Amino acid sequence: MNGAESLVRTLVGGGVDVCFTNPGTSEMHFVAALDRVEGMRCVLGLFEGVVTGAADGYFRMKGKPASTLLHLGPGLANGLANLHNAKKARSGIVNIVGQHATYHIGYNAPLTSDIEGLAWPMSAWVRTSPDAKSVAADGAAAIAAAKTSPQQIATLILPADTAWNEADGIAQVREDHRPLSYCAQAVEQAARILHADSVHTLLLVTGSALTEQGLALAQQIGEKTGCTVMSETFYPRMARGRGRFSVNTVPYAIEKALAVLKEFKHILLVEANDPVAFFAYPNKPSMLKPNGCEVHRMTDCGENSIAALEVLADAVHATPHDAKPQKFVELIKPTGALTLTSIAQAIACAIPENAIVVDESVTTGRGFFRPTAAAAPHEWLQNMGGSIGFSTPVATGAAIACPDRKVMSMVGDGSAMFTIQSLWTQAREGLDVVTIVFANKIYQILRNEFDNVGAGEPGKRAQDMLKIDRPTLDFVAMARGMGVPGRAVTAADDFNKALDEAVHEPGPRLIEVQI
Repeated sequence: MNGAESLVRTLVGGGVDVCFTNPGTSEMHFVAALDRVEGMRCVLGLFEGVVTGAADGYFRMKGKPASTLLHLGPGLANGLANLHNAKKARSGIVNIVGQHATYHIGYNAPLTSDIEGLAWPMSAWVRTSPDAKSVAADGAAAIAAAKTSPQQIATLILPADTAWNEADGIAQVREDHRPLSYCAQAVEQAARILHADSVHTLLLVTGSALTEQGLALAQQIGEKTGCTVMSETFYPRMARGRGRFSVNTVPYAIEKALAVLKEFKHILLVEANDPVAFFAYPNKPSMLKPNGCEVHRMTDCGENSIAALEVLADAVHATPHDAKPQKFVELIKPTGALTLTSIAQAIACAIPENAIVVDESVTTGRGFFRPTAAAAPHEWLQNMGGSIGFSTPVATGAAIACPDRKVMSMVGDGSAMFTIQSLWTQAREGLDVVTIVFANKIYQILRNEFDNVGAGEPGKRAQDMLKIDRPTLDFVAMARGMGVPGRAVTAADDFNKALDEAVHEPGPRLIEVQI
Protein backbone atom coordinates (compact mmCIF):
# COMPACT_ATOMS: atom_id res chain seq x y z
CA MET A 1 0.00 0.00 0.00
CA ASN A 2 1.44 3.38 -0.98
CA GLY A 3 0.86 6.69 0.77
CA ALA A 4 -1.95 7.76 -1.54
CA GLU A 5 -3.92 4.57 -0.92
CA SER A 6 -3.36 4.83 2.83
CA LEU A 7 -4.83 8.33 2.67
CA VAL A 8 -7.90 7.34 0.63
CA ARG A 9 -8.60 4.44 2.97
CA THR A 10 -8.20 6.74 5.96
CA LEU A 11 -10.60 9.28 4.44
CA VAL A 12 -13.27 6.67 3.73
CA GLY A 13 -12.79 5.11 7.15
CA GLY A 14 -13.16 8.55 8.70
CA GLY A 15 -16.51 9.20 6.99
CA VAL A 16 -15.18 11.44 4.21
CA ASP A 17 -16.66 9.61 1.22
CA VAL A 18 -17.04 12.34 -1.43
CA CYS A 19 -14.11 13.92 -3.27
CA PHE A 20 -14.64 16.98 -5.46
CA THR A 21 -11.65 16.94 -7.72
CA ASN A 22 -9.57 18.71 -10.37
CA PRO A 23 -6.22 16.87 -10.34
CA GLY A 24 -2.90 17.30 -12.15
CA THR A 25 0.37 15.40 -12.62
CA SER A 26 1.45 15.45 -8.97
CA GLU A 27 -1.88 13.92 -7.91
CA MET A 28 -1.96 10.93 -10.31
CA HIS A 29 -1.09 8.36 -7.63
CA PHE A 30 -3.94 9.73 -5.53
CA VAL A 31 -6.25 9.45 -8.57
CA ALA A 32 -5.12 5.82 -8.99
CA ALA A 33 -5.85 5.17 -5.32
CA LEU A 34 -9.32 6.69 -5.67
CA ASP A 35 -9.86 4.24 -8.54
CA ARG A 36 -8.72 1.21 -6.50
CA VAL A 37 -10.42 1.92 -3.17
CA GLU A 38 -14.16 1.38 -2.85
CA GLY A 39 -16.38 3.80 -0.99
CA MET A 40 -15.35 7.20 -2.33
CA ARG A 41 -17.58 9.12 -4.78
CA CYS A 42 -15.42 11.21 -7.09
CA VAL A 43 -16.96 14.31 -8.69
CA LEU A 44 -14.96 16.16 -11.33
CA GLY A 45 -15.15 19.94 -11.61
CA LEU A 46 -13.70 21.79 -14.58
CA PHE A 47 -12.46 24.67 -12.42
CA GLU A 48 -11.16 24.63 -8.87
CA GLY A 49 -13.68 27.28 -7.75
CA VAL A 50 -16.41 24.78 -8.64
CA VAL A 51 -14.62 22.09 -6.61
CA THR A 52 -14.24 24.17 -3.43
CA GLY A 53 -17.71 25.72 -3.70
CA ALA A 54 -19.28 22.28 -4.13
CA ALA A 55 -17.51 21.10 -0.97
CA ASP A 56 -19.03 24.09 0.86
CA GLY A 57 -22.54 23.29 -0.39
CA TYR A 58 -22.10 19.62 0.47
CA PHE A 59 -21.17 20.41 4.05
CA ARG A 60 -23.98 22.93 4.55
CA MET A 61 -26.58 20.30 3.67
CA LYS A 62 -24.92 17.06 4.82
CA GLY A 63 -23.29 18.37 7.99
CA LYS A 64 -20.07 16.44 7.39
CA PRO A 65 -16.95 17.33 5.38
CA ALA A 66 -16.17 16.28 1.84
CA SER A 67 -12.65 16.27 0.47
CA THR A 68 -11.25 18.22 -2.44
CA LEU A 69 -8.32 17.30 -4.67
CA LEU A 70 -6.42 20.31 -6.04
CA HIS A 71 -3.29 20.63 -8.17
CA LEU A 72 -0.35 22.35 -6.47
CA GLY A 73 -0.36 26.03 -5.51
CA PRO A 74 -2.10 27.40 -8.63
CA GLY A 75 -4.93 24.88 -8.29
CA LEU A 76 -5.42 25.83 -4.66
CA ALA A 77 -5.23 29.52 -5.59
CA ASN A 78 -7.99 29.06 -8.16
CA GLY A 79 -10.19 27.59 -5.42
CA LEU A 80 -9.45 30.16 -2.71
CA ALA A 81 -12.39 32.48 -3.44
CA ASN A 82 -14.96 29.83 -2.62
CA LEU A 83 -12.84 28.56 0.27
CA HIS A 84 -13.14 32.11 1.61
CA ASN A 85 -16.93 31.82 1.38
CA ALA A 86 -16.80 28.39 3.03
CA LYS A 87 -14.64 29.72 5.86
CA LYS A 88 -17.13 32.52 6.56
CA ALA A 89 -19.95 29.95 6.53
CA ARG A 90 -17.96 27.77 8.97
CA SER A 91 -18.04 24.77 6.66
CA GLY A 92 -15.89 21.73 7.32
CA ILE A 93 -13.73 20.70 4.33
CA VAL A 94 -10.68 18.45 3.93
CA ASN A 95 -8.49 19.82 1.13
CA ILE A 96 -5.91 17.50 -0.41
CA VAL A 97 -3.40 19.56 -2.37
CA GLY A 98 -0.65 17.96 -4.42
CA GLN A 99 2.95 19.08 -4.15
CA HIS A 100 6.16 18.33 -6.05
CA ALA A 101 8.15 15.38 -4.75
CA THR A 102 10.13 16.43 -1.67
CA TYR A 103 13.46 16.10 -3.51
CA HIS A 104 12.18 18.15 -6.48
CA ILE A 105 10.93 21.23 -4.62
CA GLY A 106 14.38 22.77 -4.27
CA TYR A 107 14.87 22.98 -8.04
CA ASN A 108 12.24 25.72 -8.35
CA ALA A 109 10.35 24.12 -11.25
CA PRO A 110 7.69 26.30 -12.92
CA LEU A 111 4.83 25.16 -10.64
CA THR A 112 6.78 25.49 -7.40
CA SER A 113 5.06 27.81 -4.89
CA ASP A 114 4.49 28.35 -1.19
CA ILE A 115 1.42 26.14 -0.87
CA GLU A 116 1.25 26.42 2.91
CA GLY A 117 1.40 30.20 2.59
CA LEU A 118 -1.53 30.11 0.16
CA ALA A 119 -3.52 27.71 2.33
CA TRP A 120 -3.27 29.35 5.74
CA PRO A 121 -5.52 32.41 5.21
CA MET A 122 -8.52 30.16 4.40
CA SER A 123 -7.62 27.15 6.55
CA ALA A 124 -7.64 26.56 10.29
CA TRP A 125 -5.30 23.57 9.96
CA VAL A 126 -2.47 23.08 7.45
CA ARG A 127 0.14 20.35 7.23
CA THR A 128 2.59 18.99 4.64
CA SER A 129 3.22 15.26 4.96
CA PRO A 130 7.01 14.70 5.25
CA ASP A 131 7.00 11.05 4.10
CA ALA A 132 4.69 8.23 3.02
CA LYS A 133 4.54 6.65 6.47
CA SER A 134 3.11 9.90 7.90
CA VAL A 135 0.35 10.36 5.32
CA ALA A 136 -2.39 8.25 6.94
CA ALA A 137 -1.92 9.83 10.38
CA ASP A 138 -1.82 13.30 8.81
CA GLY A 139 -5.03 12.50 6.92
CA ALA A 140 -6.73 11.37 10.13
CA ALA A 141 -5.62 14.59 11.83
CA ALA A 142 -7.01 16.64 8.93
CA ILE A 143 -10.40 14.91 9.21
CA ALA A 144 -10.48 15.47 12.97
CA ALA A 145 -9.62 19.15 12.46
CA ALA A 146 -12.37 19.60 9.85
CA LYS A 147 -14.92 17.99 12.18
CA THR A 148 -13.86 19.99 15.24
CA SER A 149 -16.64 22.16 16.63
CA PRO A 150 -16.93 24.73 15.15
CA GLN A 151 -16.19 22.98 11.89
CA GLN A 152 -13.36 24.36 9.81
CA ILE A 153 -11.22 23.95 6.72
CA ALA A 154 -8.24 21.60 6.94
CA THR A 155 -5.62 21.47 4.17
CA LEU A 156 -3.28 18.52 3.80
CA ILE A 157 -0.43 18.96 1.29
CA LEU A 158 0.71 15.71 -0.32
CA PRO A 159 4.16 15.67 -1.98
CA ALA A 160 4.20 13.29 -4.93
CA ASP A 161 6.79 10.91 -3.46
CA THR A 162 4.83 10.58 -0.21
CA ALA A 163 1.93 9.42 -2.40
CA TRP A 164 3.88 6.80 -4.39
CA ASN A 165 6.25 5.49 -1.68
CA GLU A 166 5.33 2.56 0.56
CA ALA A 167 3.21 3.34 3.63
CA ASP A 168 2.40 1.40 6.80
CA GLY A 169 -1.41 1.36 6.65
CA ILE A 170 -4.47 3.42 7.48
CA ALA A 171 -5.09 5.56 10.58
CA GLN A 172 -8.13 5.95 12.79
CA VAL A 173 -9.72 9.36 13.20
CA ARG A 174 -9.85 10.53 16.80
CA GLU A 175 -13.05 12.50 17.16
CA ASP A 176 -14.23 14.58 20.10
CA HIS A 177 -17.58 13.07 21.09
CA ARG A 178 -18.23 15.42 23.98
CA PRO A 179 -21.68 17.06 23.72
CA LEU A 180 -21.76 20.72 22.73
CA SER A 181 -22.10 23.07 25.67
CA TYR A 182 -22.95 26.73 26.24
CA CYS A 183 -22.27 29.35 28.88
CA ALA A 184 -25.02 29.22 31.51
CA GLN A 185 -24.03 32.66 32.84
CA ALA A 186 -24.46 34.19 29.38
CA VAL A 187 -27.98 32.76 29.12
CA GLU A 188 -28.82 34.02 32.61
CA GLN A 189 -27.62 37.49 31.63
CA ALA A 190 -29.78 37.36 28.48
CA ALA A 191 -32.80 36.47 30.58
CA ARG A 192 -32.14 39.39 32.94
CA ILE A 193 -31.91 41.79 30.01
CA LEU A 194 -35.19 40.52 28.54
CA HIS A 195 -36.94 40.84 31.91
CA ALA A 196 -35.64 44.39 32.33
CA ASP A 197 -36.10 45.89 28.84
CA SER A 198 -37.24 43.45 26.18
CA VAL A 199 -38.81 46.13 23.97
CA HIS A 200 -35.41 47.67 23.28
CA THR A 201 -33.62 44.32 22.91
CA LEU A 202 -32.66 42.59 19.66
CA LEU A 203 -32.08 38.84 19.55
CA LEU A 204 -29.69 38.53 16.58
CA VAL A 205 -29.37 34.93 15.41
CA THR A 206 -27.58 32.77 12.86
CA GLY A 207 -26.16 29.26 12.54
CA SER A 208 -28.12 26.52 14.30
CA ALA A 209 -30.58 29.14 15.58
CA LEU A 210 -31.85 29.41 11.98
CA THR A 211 -32.92 25.76 11.84
CA GLU A 212 -36.64 25.07 12.16
CA GLN A 213 -36.19 24.14 15.83
CA GLY A 214 -34.04 27.18 16.61
CA LEU A 215 -36.45 29.58 14.89
CA ALA A 216 -39.41 28.09 16.76
CA LEU A 217 -37.67 28.75 20.08
CA ALA A 218 -36.69 32.27 19.01
CA GLN A 219 -40.28 32.97 18.01
CA GLN A 220 -41.57 31.81 21.40
CA ILE A 221 -39.06 34.06 23.18
CA GLY A 222 -39.80 37.03 20.94
CA GLU A 223 -43.57 36.84 21.21
CA LYS A 224 -43.54 36.16 24.95
CA THR A 225 -41.17 38.99 25.84
CA GLY A 226 -41.75 41.50 23.04
CA CYS A 227 -38.11 41.52 21.96
CA THR A 228 -37.26 41.68 18.25
CA VAL A 229 -35.73 38.65 16.52
CA MET A 230 -33.63 39.15 13.40
CA SER A 231 -30.93 37.28 11.51
CA GLU A 232 -27.68 38.61 10.17
CA THR A 233 -27.83 40.02 6.64
CA PHE A 234 -26.21 36.87 5.26
CA TYR A 235 -26.35 33.38 6.77
CA PRO A 236 -25.19 29.85 5.88
CA ARG A 237 -28.63 28.18 5.93
CA MET A 238 -32.13 29.15 7.05
CA ALA A 239 -35.35 27.16 7.36
CA ARG A 240 -38.11 29.12 5.64
CA GLY A 241 -41.59 28.80 4.15
CA ARG A 242 -45.15 28.17 5.26
CA GLY A 243 -45.58 27.24 8.91
CA ARG A 244 -42.11 28.42 9.91
CA PHE A 245 -41.15 31.54 11.82
CA SER A 246 -40.17 34.19 9.30
CA VAL A 247 -37.51 36.56 10.60
CA ASN A 248 -36.30 39.74 8.98
CA THR A 249 -32.62 40.26 8.23
CA VAL A 250 -30.46 43.26 9.04
CA PRO A 251 -30.66 45.34 5.83
CA TYR A 252 -27.62 45.46 3.55
CA ALA A 253 -27.87 49.22 2.87
CA ILE A 254 -26.33 51.25 5.69
CA GLU A 255 -29.11 53.85 5.85
CA LYS A 256 -31.80 51.19 6.14
CA ALA A 257 -29.83 49.21 8.71
CA LEU A 258 -29.25 52.27 10.88
CA ALA A 259 -32.97 53.07 10.77
CA VAL A 260 -33.95 49.51 11.72
CA LEU A 261 -31.46 49.23 14.59
CA LYS A 262 -31.64 52.76 16.01
CA GLU A 263 -34.02 52.00 18.93
CA PHE A 264 -32.15 49.04 20.39
CA LYS A 265 -30.30 49.38 23.69
CA HIS A 266 -29.22 45.74 23.87
CA ILE A 267 -28.27 43.15 21.24
CA LEU A 268 -28.10 39.49 22.25
CA LEU A 269 -25.87 37.50 19.89
CA VAL A 270 -26.75 33.88 19.17
CA GLU A 271 -23.78 32.71 17.06
CA ALA A 272 -24.00 36.07 15.28
CA ASN A 273 -21.49 38.93 15.19
CA ASP A 274 -21.82 42.65 15.77
CA PRO A 275 -23.82 44.18 12.91
CA VAL A 276 -21.29 45.90 10.66
CA ALA A 277 -21.44 47.44 7.19
CA PHE A 278 -20.39 45.22 4.29
CA PHE A 279 -18.06 47.95 2.99
CA ALA A 280 -16.70 51.27 4.18
CA TYR A 281 -18.29 54.38 2.64
CA PRO A 282 -17.26 58.02 2.97
CA ASN A 283 -18.97 59.72 5.92
CA LYS A 284 -20.90 56.58 6.92
CA PRO A 285 -20.30 54.45 10.03
CA SER A 286 -18.83 50.96 9.96
CA MET A 287 -20.80 49.81 13.01
CA LEU A 288 -24.56 49.64 12.45
CA LYS A 289 -25.66 49.52 16.08
CA PRO A 290 -26.65 52.85 17.67
CA ASN A 291 -24.35 54.69 20.08
CA GLY A 292 -24.70 53.34 23.58
CA CYS A 293 -26.16 50.01 22.49
CA GLU A 294 -24.66 47.17 24.53
CA VAL A 295 -23.83 43.90 22.80
CA HIS A 296 -23.96 40.64 24.78
CA ARG A 297 -22.79 37.29 23.45
CA MET A 298 -25.16 34.50 24.45
CA THR A 299 -23.65 31.73 22.31
CA ASP A 300 -20.76 31.49 19.91
CA CYS A 301 -20.29 29.33 16.85
CA GLY A 302 -19.66 25.76 17.98
CA GLU A 303 -21.76 26.09 21.13
CA ASN A 304 -25.15 24.45 21.67
CA SER A 305 -27.46 27.31 20.74
CA ILE A 306 -30.58 25.11 20.68
CA ALA A 307 -30.05 24.06 24.29
CA ALA A 308 -29.27 27.67 25.24
CA LEU A 309 -32.47 28.93 23.59
CA GLU A 310 -34.46 26.23 25.37
CA VAL A 311 -33.08 27.41 28.72
CA LEU A 312 -33.72 31.05 27.81
CA ALA A 313 -37.30 30.24 26.79
CA ASP A 314 -37.86 28.51 30.11
CA ALA A 315 -36.34 31.47 32.00
CA VAL A 316 -38.78 33.94 30.39
CA HIS A 317 -41.69 31.46 30.68
CA ALA A 318 -42.09 31.13 26.92
CA THR A 319 -43.87 28.04 25.56
CA PRO A 320 -44.99 26.82 22.12
CA HIS A 321 -48.43 28.30 22.88
CA ASP A 322 -46.85 31.77 22.74
CA ALA A 323 -45.90 31.32 19.08
CA LYS A 324 -48.54 32.69 16.77
CA PRO A 325 -49.14 30.73 13.55
CA GLN A 326 -47.91 32.28 10.36
CA LYS A 327 -50.60 34.24 8.57
CA PHE A 328 -51.92 32.58 5.44
CA VAL A 329 -50.75 34.28 2.26
CA GLU A 330 -52.25 33.25 -1.05
CA LEU A 331 -49.60 32.91 -3.75
CA ILE A 332 -50.76 34.00 -7.19
CA LYS A 333 -48.69 33.48 -10.31
CA PRO A 334 -47.88 36.82 -11.95
CA THR A 335 -48.72 37.83 -15.49
CA GLY A 336 -47.45 40.55 -17.80
CA ALA A 337 -44.00 42.07 -17.77
CA LEU A 338 -40.99 40.76 -15.91
CA THR A 339 -40.36 43.10 -12.98
CA LEU A 340 -38.53 42.49 -9.74
CA THR A 341 -41.93 42.02 -8.08
CA SER A 342 -43.30 39.59 -10.66
CA ILE A 343 -40.04 37.60 -10.66
CA ALA A 344 -40.27 37.23 -6.88
CA GLN A 345 -43.91 36.13 -7.09
CA ALA A 346 -43.14 33.53 -9.75
CA ILE A 347 -40.29 32.06 -7.70
CA ALA A 348 -42.42 31.98 -4.54
CA CYS A 349 -45.09 30.02 -6.40
CA ALA A 350 -42.57 27.64 -7.94
CA ILE A 351 -40.47 26.60 -4.91
CA PRO A 352 -41.38 22.95 -4.30
CA GLU A 353 -41.75 21.27 -0.92
CA ASN A 354 -38.41 20.65 0.83
CA ALA A 355 -36.41 22.49 -1.84
CA ILE A 356 -32.95 23.97 -1.31
CA VAL A 357 -32.60 27.52 -2.61
CA VAL A 358 -29.07 28.87 -3.15
CA ASP A 359 -29.17 32.64 -3.44
CA GLU A 360 -26.65 34.75 -5.34
CA SER A 361 -29.26 36.86 -7.08
CA VAL A 362 -27.51 40.01 -5.78
CA THR A 363 -29.40 43.23 -6.68
CA THR A 364 -32.20 41.47 -8.58
CA GLY A 365 -32.98 39.32 -5.55
CA ARG A 366 -32.95 41.98 -2.84
CA GLY A 367 -36.76 41.88 -2.77
CA PHE A 368 -37.14 38.09 -2.93
CA PHE A 369 -36.94 37.45 0.81
CA ARG A 370 -40.37 38.62 1.95
CA PRO A 371 -42.48 37.14 -0.89
CA THR A 372 -40.84 33.72 -0.58
CA ALA A 373 -41.61 33.48 3.16
CA ALA A 374 -45.04 32.07 2.22
CA ALA A 375 -43.64 29.51 -0.26
CA ALA A 376 -43.63 25.79 0.44
CA PRO A 377 -41.25 24.85 3.29
CA HIS A 378 -37.67 25.04 2.04
CA GLU A 379 -34.13 25.99 3.06
CA TRP A 380 -32.30 29.07 1.87
CA LEU A 381 -28.49 29.25 1.54
CA GLN A 382 -26.60 32.51 1.17
CA ASN A 383 -23.12 33.78 0.42
CA MET A 384 -21.38 34.52 3.70
CA GLY A 385 -18.06 35.67 2.26
CA GLY A 386 -19.10 37.95 -0.59
CA SER A 387 -16.74 36.35 -3.12
CA ILE A 388 -18.83 35.93 -6.26
CA GLY A 389 -19.20 32.73 -8.26
CA PHE A 390 -20.77 31.11 -5.20
CA SER A 391 -24.24 29.92 -6.16
CA THR A 392 -23.78 27.35 -8.92
CA PRO A 393 -20.95 25.40 -7.19
CA VAL A 394 -22.74 25.42 -3.83
CA ALA A 395 -25.92 24.21 -5.54
CA THR A 396 -23.87 21.41 -7.11
CA GLY A 397 -22.55 20.27 -3.74
CA ALA A 398 -25.99 20.58 -2.11
CA ALA A 399 -27.48 18.36 -4.82
CA ILE A 400 -24.78 15.72 -4.23
CA ALA A 401 -25.55 15.85 -0.50
CA CYS A 402 -29.36 15.70 -0.93
CA PRO A 403 -30.20 13.79 -4.12
CA ASP A 404 -33.87 13.51 -3.10
CA ARG A 405 -34.39 17.29 -2.94
CA LYS A 406 -34.83 19.86 -5.72
CA VAL A 407 -32.13 22.54 -5.69
CA MET A 408 -32.80 26.01 -7.11
CA SER A 409 -29.80 28.22 -7.80
CA MET A 410 -30.44 31.93 -8.34
CA VAL A 411 -27.56 33.94 -9.76
CA GLY A 412 -26.84 37.20 -11.53
CA ASP A 413 -25.33 37.03 -15.00
CA GLY A 414 -22.02 38.55 -13.90
CA SER A 415 -21.65 36.15 -10.96
CA ALA A 416 -22.66 33.17 -13.09
CA MET A 417 -19.71 33.67 -15.43
CA PHE A 418 -17.19 33.08 -12.63
CA THR A 419 -18.13 29.42 -12.19
CA ILE A 420 -20.36 28.60 -15.17
CA GLN A 421 -18.48 25.27 -15.47
CA SER A 422 -20.71 24.02 -12.63
CA LEU A 423 -23.35 23.26 -15.26
CA TRP A 424 -21.10 20.63 -16.83
CA THR A 425 -20.67 18.83 -13.50
CA GLN A 426 -24.44 19.00 -12.90
CA ALA A 427 -25.07 17.43 -16.32
CA ARG A 428 -22.41 14.75 -15.88
CA GLU A 429 -23.73 13.76 -12.44
CA GLY A 430 -27.42 14.11 -13.41
CA LEU A 431 -28.04 16.55 -10.55
CA ASP A 432 -31.52 17.89 -9.86
CA VAL A 433 -30.62 21.60 -10.05
CA VAL A 434 -32.60 24.48 -11.59
CA THR A 435 -30.28 27.40 -12.37
CA ILE A 436 -32.02 30.76 -12.78
CA VAL A 437 -29.76 33.42 -14.31
CA PHE A 438 -30.89 37.04 -14.05
CA ALA A 439 -29.48 38.67 -17.16
CA ASN A 440 -29.49 42.46 -16.89
CA LYS A 441 -26.19 42.80 -18.80
CA ILE A 442 -24.52 44.84 -16.08
CA TYR A 443 -22.75 44.43 -12.76
CA GLN A 444 -25.67 46.31 -11.24
CA ILE A 445 -24.38 46.07 -7.70
CA LEU A 446 -21.16 47.81 -8.80
CA ARG A 447 -23.13 50.50 -10.58
CA ASN A 448 -25.01 51.11 -7.32
CA GLU A 449 -21.81 51.05 -5.29
CA PHE A 450 -20.20 53.55 -7.66
CA ASP A 451 -22.83 56.01 -6.42
CA ASN A 452 -22.69 54.84 -2.80
CA VAL A 453 -18.96 55.55 -2.44
CA GLY A 454 -19.34 58.97 -4.01
CA ALA A 455 -17.16 58.28 -7.05
CA GLY A 456 -19.10 60.79 -9.19
CA GLU A 457 -20.85 60.23 -12.49
CA PRO A 458 -19.30 57.30 -14.42
CA GLY A 459 -17.86 58.20 -17.80
CA LYS A 460 -17.73 55.92 -20.83
CA ARG A 461 -14.66 53.96 -19.73
CA ALA A 462 -16.04 53.51 -16.23
CA GLN A 463 -19.39 52.37 -17.65
CA ASP A 464 -17.61 49.87 -19.86
CA MET A 465 -16.02 48.33 -16.76
CA LEU A 466 -19.47 47.87 -15.18
CA LYS A 467 -21.46 46.59 -18.17
CA ILE A 468 -21.29 43.05 -19.54
CA ASP A 469 -22.74 43.65 -22.99
CA ARG A 470 -21.00 43.93 -26.38
CA PRO A 471 -21.28 40.98 -26.97
CA THR A 472 -24.39 39.82 -25.14
CA LEU A 473 -23.88 36.62 -23.14
CA ASP A 474 -26.06 33.69 -24.26
CA PHE A 475 -26.60 31.49 -21.21
CA VAL A 476 -28.95 29.12 -23.01
CA ALA A 477 -26.24 28.37 -25.58
CA MET A 478 -23.62 27.95 -22.85
CA ALA A 479 -25.86 25.58 -20.92
CA ARG A 480 -26.60 23.55 -24.05
CA GLY A 481 -22.87 23.30 -24.74
CA MET A 482 -22.40 21.72 -21.30
CA GLY A 483 -25.31 19.32 -21.61
CA VAL A 484 -27.96 21.29 -19.68
CA PRO A 485 -31.32 22.10 -21.35
CA GLY A 486 -32.18 25.79 -21.11
CA ARG A 487 -34.57 28.46 -22.23
CA ALA A 488 -34.75 32.25 -22.08
CA VAL A 489 -37.83 34.13 -20.87
CA THR A 490 -38.87 37.75 -21.29
CA ALA A 491 -42.38 37.75 -19.75
CA ALA A 492 -43.91 36.55 -16.48
CA ASP A 493 -46.15 33.92 -18.12
CA ASP A 494 -43.17 32.35 -19.86
CA PHE A 495 -41.20 32.41 -16.61
CA ASN A 496 -44.03 30.59 -14.81
CA LYS A 497 -44.09 27.89 -17.49
CA ALA A 498 -40.31 27.51 -17.51
CA LEU A 499 -40.21 27.17 -13.72
CA ASP A 500 -43.04 24.64 -13.69
CA GLU A 501 -41.26 22.58 -16.33
CA ALA A 502 -37.88 22.74 -14.61
CA VAL A 503 -39.24 21.96 -11.15
CA HIS A 504 -41.21 18.90 -12.28
CA GLU A 505 -38.58 17.39 -14.60
CA PRO A 506 -35.57 15.61 -13.06
CA GLY A 507 -32.03 16.61 -13.89
CA PRO A 508 -30.38 20.00 -14.42
CA ARG A 509 -32.19 22.87 -16.17
CA LEU A 510 -31.32 26.52 -16.83
CA ILE A 511 -33.64 29.51 -17.18
CA GLU A 512 -32.24 32.81 -18.43
CA VAL A 513 -34.44 35.66 -17.17
CA GLN A 514 -33.82 38.54 -19.55
CA ILE A 515 -34.44 41.78 -17.67
